[in-house]
Amino acid sequence: MISKNIKEKMLSGSMIRKMFEEGNRLRALHGAENVFDFSIGNPDLEPPQSVFSAISELAENPTAGMHAYMSNSGYPSTRAAVAEKLQKESGVSISAENICMTVGAAGALNAVLKSVLDPEDEVILLAPFFMEYVSYIQNAQGKPVILSTLENDFLPNMEDIKKAITPKTKAIIINSPNNPTGVIYDASVLSELNACLLEADHLIHVISDEPYIELTYDGVTPPVTLQHLKNLIVCYSWSKSLSLPGERIGYAAVSPNHEDVLELSNAIVYCNRTLGSVNAPAFFQKVIEKNLYEKADISSYEKRRNLLYDIVTRAGFSCQKPKGALYLFVKSPIDDLELSKVCAKQNLLIVPGSAFMGKGYFRLAFCVPEKMIKDSEKAFMAVGKELGLI
Repeated sequence: MISKNIKEKMLSGSMIRKMFEEGNRLRALHGAENVFDFSIGNPDLEPPQSVFSAISELAENPTAGMHAYMSNSGYPSTRAAVAEKLQKESGVSISAENICMTVGAAGALNAVLKSVLDPEDEVILLAPFFMEYVSYIQNAQGKPVILSTLENDFLPNMEDIKKAITPKTKAIIINSPNNPTGVIYDASVLSELNACLLEADHLIHVISDEPYIELTYDGVTPPVTLQHLKNLIVCYSWSKSLSLPGERIGYAAVSPNHEDVLELSNAIVYCNRTLGSVNAPAFFQKVIEKNLYEKADISSYEKRRNLLYDIVTRAGFSCQKPKGALYLFVKSPIDDLELSKVCAKQNLLIVPGSAFMGKGYFRLAFCVPEKMIKDSEKAFMAVGKELGLI
């Protein structure tokens, strides 16, 4: 007999994964070329050649103990290299002791939340957001407190945050560039958020989930969170920047300006071990050391973003053009769950905004083949006509 709690969560499931399975069903029926699946944000670029070169070099010239246990925080050389890069980018003097290598950003988030939350402690989430945050918080026995940004151009409303803070508020999670909206918080937003949280009568951690930080468009450079937020923990993954989602490699970095920097850094390392990760993948820590300043060629993502945006808006839909990440978050003219059914009739797979606590919208992932985007135009136009948008 499995846990009742897990059984309930399995029944509710993930809308994204459900749409992914629906895509498999439709492809079997109609052929892959006739199904337009924008449901899942799986980076489709190959890693840079330098990654393959590093893999080959390390495999052909292994050092003794390269695949053995190391400190739960990761290899000292990898942590030192990450700290040096963060210091160069931010001007903030961060130490390797503040870095814990993790199993992707998800591993970092879970270790951080387990480190800071006592039962029933509250974590503020800014909707729409990546829904796994809720599970991560609940895994640490915390309580999510959800604030909508739909009426504020997907940006944090500081007055709403102030009103939501209670003696149990322990943290807020931010994600910029954002999944699903593609919105980037500029420096003024980060500074205003910092001031807002410092007004509270107790410490509130800012957990910044940053896997999309290099995926930006139109020449936009996101502000460096370490420069603007005091009690900050950065959770990062190379899944998107190096197109390595399956390798599960990332880190948690505690700002040296954090009030509890030493104790918190040690707690994250402890939780990294006790949550079952033990340490980040040994081999890929070494691969990352050799590729810290590399990234996949994201120019194709920008091209595909533009192409899909043009098609969707020509079909009559309203959408804020994203400045980063891998998604369009489009206004739905009808209930978003009903819209997904209308789209499915055209073999067009979308994710309802309700999957991200963004009811009334839907998400399209543009990390898909350019041909599929072009071929989907007829389907979007058919939906637009059926709904009277064109």
